[in-house]
Amino acid sequence: MSQTITRLDLYDNKSYNPGKNKIIRTVWYFTNVLFFLNPFNPFSSLKKGLLKLFGARIGKGVVIKPSVNFKYPWRLRIGDYSWIGEGVWIDNLEHVVIGNNCCISQGALLLSGNHNYKKSTFDLMTGKIILEDGVWIGAKSVVTPGITCFSHSVLSAGSLLNSDMDPFSVYSGNPAKFVRKRNIE
Repeated sequence: MSQTITRLDLYDNKSYNPGKNKIIRTVWYFTNVLFFLNPFNPFSSLKKGLLKLFGARIGKGVVIKPSVNFKYPWRLRIGDYSWIGEGVWIDNLEHVVIGNNCCISQGALLLSGNHNYKKSTFDLMTGKIILEDGVWIGAKSVVTPGITCFSHSVLSAGSLLNSDMDPFSVYSGNPAKFVRKRNIE
Protein backbone atom coordinates (compact mmCIF):
# COMPACT_ATOMS: atom_id res chain seq x y z
CA MET A 1 0.00 0.00 0.00
CA SER A 2 1.41 3.36 -1.05
CA GLN A 3 1.34 6.30 1.37
CA THR A 4 0.97 9.92 0.33
CA ILE A 5 3.54 12.16 1.95
CA THR A 6 3.58 15.82 3.01
CA ARG A 7 4.80 18.04 0.15
CA LEU A 8 5.59 21.50 1.49
CA ASP A 9 7.08 22.38 -1.89
CA LEU A 10 3.49 22.31 -3.20
CA TYR A 11 2.14 24.58 -0.46
CA ASP A 12 0.15 27.45 -1.99
CA ASN A 13 -1.17 30.23 0.19
CA LYS A 14 -2.38 32.49 -2.65
CA SER A 15 -6.04 32.14 -1.73
CA TYR A 16 -5.44 33.69 1.73
CA ASN A 17 -6.08 37.43 1.86
CA PRO A 18 -4.42 39.20 4.82
CA GLY A 19 -6.67 42.22 4.30
CA LYS A 20 -4.09 44.92 3.53
CA ASN A 21 -1.46 45.48 0.87
CA LYS A 22 2.18 44.47 1.23
CA ILE A 23 3.38 47.99 2.07
CA ILE A 24 0.95 48.36 5.01
CA ARG A 25 1.82 44.85 6.24
CA THR A 26 5.54 45.70 6.09
CA VAL A 27 5.07 48.99 7.98
CA TRP A 28 3.00 47.11 10.57
CA TYR A 29 5.71 44.42 10.92
CA PHE A 30 8.33 47.01 11.90
CA THR A 31 5.88 48.90 14.14
CA ASN A 32 5.06 45.64 15.92
CA VAL A 33 8.75 44.85 16.45
CA LEU A 34 9.66 48.36 17.67
CA PHE A 35 6.69 49.15 19.91
CA PHE A 36 4.95 45.88 20.86
CA LEU A 37 7.51 43.07 20.98
CA ASN A 38 10.03 45.44 22.53
CA PRO A 39 10.08 44.69 26.29
CA PHE A 40 11.24 48.25 27.03
CA ASN A 41 7.93 49.86 26.00
CA PRO A 42 5.50 49.65 28.94
CA PHE A 43 3.13 52.38 27.68
CA SER A 44 -0.34 51.01 26.90
CA SER A 45 -1.57 54.36 25.58
CA LEU A 46 1.05 54.45 22.82
CA LYS A 47 0.31 50.84 21.86
CA LYS A 48 -3.45 51.44 21.79
CA GLY A 49 -2.97 54.48 19.56
CA LEU A 50 -0.78 52.54 17.13
CA LEU A 51 -3.23 49.63 16.99
CA LYS A 52 -6.06 52.06 16.21
CA LEU A 53 -3.93 53.75 13.54
CA PHE A 54 -3.67 50.35 11.82
CA GLY A 55 -7.41 49.66 12.07
CA ALA A 56 -7.95 47.89 15.40
CA ARG A 57 -10.98 48.79 17.50
CA ILE A 58 -9.83 49.29 21.09
CA GLY A 59 -12.09 50.11 24.02
CA LYS A 60 -11.36 52.32 27.00
CA GLY A 61 -9.17 51.20 29.90
CA VAL A 62 -7.40 48.46 27.91
CA VAL A 63 -4.00 47.41 29.29
CA ILE A 64 -1.38 45.96 26.94
CA LYS A 65 1.77 44.73 28.68
CA PRO A 66 5.25 44.55 27.06
CA SER A 67 6.30 41.90 24.53
CA VAL A 68 2.85 41.34 23.01
CA ASN A 69 2.74 40.20 19.38
CA PHE A 70 -0.19 41.13 17.11
CA LYS A 71 -0.31 39.67 13.59
CA TYR A 72 -2.84 41.98 11.90
CA PRO A 73 -4.37 44.83 13.95
CA TRP A 74 -7.03 45.48 11.31
CA ARG A 75 -8.52 42.12 12.36
CA LEU A 76 -8.62 42.91 16.08
CA ARG A 77 -11.32 44.21 18.39
CA ILE A 78 -10.77 44.62 22.15
CA GLY A 79 -13.57 45.75 24.46
CA ASP A 80 -13.38 48.00 27.50
CA TYR A 81 -11.11 47.26 30.49
CA SER A 82 -9.52 44.13 29.05
CA TRP A 83 -5.93 43.14 29.88
CA ILE A 84 -3.36 41.59 27.54
CA GLY A 85 -0.46 40.08 29.53
CA GLU A 86 3.25 39.97 28.80
CA GLY A 87 4.35 37.71 26.00
CA VAL A 88 0.86 37.11 24.59
CA TRP A 89 0.73 36.27 20.88
CA ILE A 90 -2.48 37.11 19.03
CA ASP A 91 -1.89 35.43 15.67
CA ASN A 92 -5.04 36.80 14.10
CA LEU A 93 -5.03 35.60 10.52
CA GLU A 94 -8.80 35.93 10.97
CA HIS A 95 -10.76 38.26 13.22
CA VAL A 96 -10.15 38.05 16.95
CA VAL A 97 -12.82 39.67 19.11
CA ILE A 98 -12.05 40.20 22.79
CA GLY A 99 -14.99 41.41 24.88
CA ASN A 100 -15.14 43.70 27.90
CA ASN A 101 -13.28 42.86 31.12
CA CYS A 102 -11.32 39.96 29.62
CA CYS A 103 -7.90 38.85 30.81
CA ILE A 104 -5.40 37.12 28.56
CA SER A 105 -2.55 36.08 30.86
CA GLN A 106 1.19 35.91 30.23
CA GLY A 107 2.39 33.82 27.31
CA ALA A 108 -1.06 32.81 26.07
CA LEU A 109 -1.55 32.16 22.35
CA LEU A 110 -4.68 32.99 20.35
CA LEU A 111 -4.09 31.19 17.07
CA SER A 112 -6.68 31.82 14.37
CA GLY A 113 -4.75 29.80 11.78
CA ASN A 114 -3.48 26.26 11.46
CA HIS A 115 -2.59 23.76 8.75
CA ASN A 116 -4.51 20.77 7.46
CA TYR A 117 -2.25 17.83 8.27
CA LYS A 118 -4.54 15.51 6.27
CA LYS A 119 -3.60 17.25 2.99
CA SER A 120 -0.25 16.59 1.37
CA THR A 121 -0.10 20.32 0.56
CA PHE A 122 -0.53 21.31 4.25
CA ASP A 123 -3.32 23.82 3.37
CA LEU A 124 -3.92 26.84 5.62
CA MET A 125 -7.11 26.73 7.69
CA THR A 126 -8.36 29.80 9.54
CA GLY A 127 -11.19 30.59 11.92
CA LYS A 128 -12.41 33.55 13.95
CA ILE A 129 -11.80 33.59 17.73
CA ILE A 130 -14.35 35.23 20.02
CA LEU A 131 -13.83 35.88 23.73
CA GLU A 132 -17.08 37.15 25.19
CA ASP A 133 -17.21 39.49 28.21
CA GLY A 134 -15.38 38.41 31.37
CA VAL A 135 -13.35 35.57 29.82
CA TRP A 136 -10.01 34.68 31.39
CA ILE A 137 -7.39 32.85 29.32
CA GLY A 138 -4.75 31.50 31.72
CA ALA A 139 -0.99 31.85 31.34
CA LYS A 140 0.70 29.75 28.64
CA SER A 141 -2.68 28.55 27.30
CA VAL A 142 -3.49 28.04 23.62
CA VAL A 143 -6.79 28.85 21.90
CA THR A 144 -7.13 27.30 18.43
CA PRO A 145 -9.00 28.60 15.33
CA GLY A 146 -12.78 28.92 15.21
CA ILE A 147 -13.34 28.99 18.98
CA THR A 148 -15.88 30.94 21.01
CA CYS A 149 -15.28 31.36 24.74
CA PHE A 150 -18.69 32.26 26.07
CA SER A 151 -19.35 34.82 28.81
CA HIS A 152 -17.11 34.60 31.89
CA SER A 153 -15.58 31.24 30.99
CA VAL A 154 -12.05 30.40 32.22
CA LEU A 155 -9.26 28.43 30.55
CA SER A 156 -6.73 27.38 33.19
CA ALA A 157 -2.98 27.90 32.80
CA GLY A 158 -1.17 25.67 30.32
CA SER A 159 -4.33 24.33 28.67
CA LEU A 160 -5.11 23.76 24.99
CA LEU A 161 -8.61 24.76 23.89
CA ASN A 162 -9.95 23.16 20.71
CA SER A 163 -13.69 23.44 21.37
CA ASP A 164 -16.00 26.18 22.63
CA MET A 165 -16.25 26.93 26.35
CA ASP A 166 -19.68 27.22 27.98
CA PRO A 167 -20.54 30.41 29.89
CA PHE A 168 -19.49 30.67 33.55
CA SER A 169 -17.46 27.47 33.27
CA VAL A 170 -13.84 26.50 34.02
CA TYR A 171 -11.86 24.34 31.58
CA SER A 172 -8.46 22.73 32.01
CA GLY A 173 -6.08 20.28 30.32
CA ASN A 174 -4.82 19.23 26.91
CA PRO A 175 -7.30 19.11 25.31
CA ALA A 176 -9.22 21.32 27.73
CA LYS A 177 -12.28 19.75 29.35
CA PHE A 178 -15.00 21.15 31.59
CA VAL A 179 -13.93 21.11 35.27
CA ARG A 180 -16.60 23.08 37.15
CA LYS A 181 -18.97 26.04 37.03
CA ARG A 182 -17.51 29.50 37.72
CA ASN A 183 -19.18 31.29 40.61
CA ILE A 184 -18.31 34.99 40.94
CA GLU A 185 -18.91 36.66 44.30
